[in-house]
Amino acid sequence: MITAFSDQPLALRLGLMLLPLLLAAGFAAVLRRAEREDAIARRLSGVMHGSRAGQQQISVRLLLGVAQFGRLVASSGVLSGKALDGMRNQLSAAGIRGSNAVGVFIGVKLILAAGLPALAAVSLEPGGSVLMHRTIIVASAALGLLVPDFGLKFLSRRYSRALEAGLPDMLDMLVMCTESGFSLEPAIARVATEIAQIHPTMSAELALTSGELHIMTDARAAFTNLGRRTGLRGLTRLASTLSQTLQYGTPLAPALRSLTAEMRQEMLTKFEERAGRLPSLLTVVMILFILPSLFMAVGGPAALQLMQQFRN
Repeated sequence: MITAFSDQPLALRLGLMLLPLLLAAGFAAVLRRAEREDAIARRLSGVMHGSRAGQQQISVRLLLGVAQFGRLVASSGVLSGKALDGMRNQLSAAGIRGSNAVGVFIGVKLILAAGLPALAAVSLEPGGSVLMHRTIIVASAALGLLVPDFGLKFLSRRYSRALEAGLPDMLDMLVMCTESGFSLEPAIARVATEIAQIHPTMSAELALTSGELHIMTDARAAFTNLGRRTGLRGLTRLASTLSQTLQYGTPLAPALRSLTAEMRQEMLTKFEERAGRLPSLLTVVMILFILPSLFMAVGGPAALQLMQQFRN
């Protein structure tokens, strides 16, 4: 297997090594496009013209084709309802909630699982070992199934970090709005508007919650959805606090101020824990990088003199 791979041209070897990274990046872009495909289709029909519109239309059609293929597989009964719900939750935690997100995810997985083995079969030399060829093809199929999962995990971590970055500012502004006399629903809508420039991810989540508050009869369900779809512990605690405030009639501003103080204390504790780990991490760095260089600088001349004496 190693020999056959080393016999390939240099450009082909580099392409095969970089292929997983390119596929992961392409998969992330495809998922982001899935969330905006309806708006793109409307723009194409009413605004865009010329060659650029034609290229965009082809991309949208390809994306819709992948989504349709994924929906057919999902509706065929091959995947259980629990597996589909897990995919929806994972996509929602990454901020991808388009109507065709699950279909695109399934379609991309299946296309990669079939396309990578075909690419591997074309790239392999015909005279190689049959067992080696089959191993590479099976490994390519497994890679095609795993690359979308890796891309989704990367997007989920990035989305969670964006939410965590906007959580302190959002809580401070929510406290100020409630103490200024706003009720809960207008306060959430106002905060979503005010932080849109600096924290667009958090603003989008609050805007979605504000819309749910307008159409749902039970406000606690909207807050529960906020914590469940993001999976962030801070937003889950915020949703629980707001639900308890509505249920028991406790003052909103003191409850939010108490929650803000607790979260800031937890963040300070986490920073202290990270700072406490720095000495051990610096010790490892010193042992691996600094001490060898120091030993070479100090003992190198003496070692060279001893070697010269032994030669003489």
